[in-house]
Amino acid sequence: MTYRVAIFIFNEVEVLDFAGPFEVFSVAGLRTMSVPPFEVFTVAQFDTINARNHLTIKPTYTLEKAPKADIIVIPGGGGMHPDGTPFGSRREMNNPIVLKWIQEQSAQAKLTLSVCTGSLILAKAGLLEGKEATTHFLAIDALKKISDNITVKEQTRFVDNGTIITSEGVSAGIDMSLHVVSKLLGKEAADETARYMQYDYWK
Repeated sequence: MTYRVAIFIFNEVEVLDFAGPFEVFSVAGLRTMSVPPFEVFTVAQFDTINARNHLTIKPTYTLEKAPKADIIVIPGGGGMHPDGTPFGSRREMNNPIVLKWIQEQSAQAKLTLSVCTGSLILAKAGLLEGKEATTHFLAIDALKKISDNITVKEQTRFVDNGTIITSEGVSAGIDMSLHVVSKLLGKEAADETARYMQYDYWK
């Protein structure tokens, strides 16, 4: 079986937030399996995305043209400008078009994942109600403010609720993605992926 992995990206997205999971799922099983276990693609509201630090990205699909996916990845990145204007994930967490797409995709997906402040977007979409979750250490209070019905875990690399998994900031998305590879394909496949990436932090 090949799992379809949709990685949502947006303006000011943190590069490693989406690139880490992209790399993990793209290379998993390539050296040991005859059929790639994951088909990875990016999805965005617009045709061109300007990520953090001036990286320009052309997504594979726009929201309205994206196929259904088995795994949804919501990265983070962003914050507040000095004038109080939100950018990145802080803007997308209040974007009704994005929230509706995530809700619809998550309803039929096998797994919904978030990296860093992507958890704020999941929380605003109502997907973390009654669940445990984590996020970037600088966004812990922001996540707590969204709902009293979310148990926010600190200093936890990732939190697995079964169908929804959230991770801490930036590089933690790699650990979470390797965990998903282990969950779906077995520990040996995750170990081989980490070894290929020379990611020595995976256990």
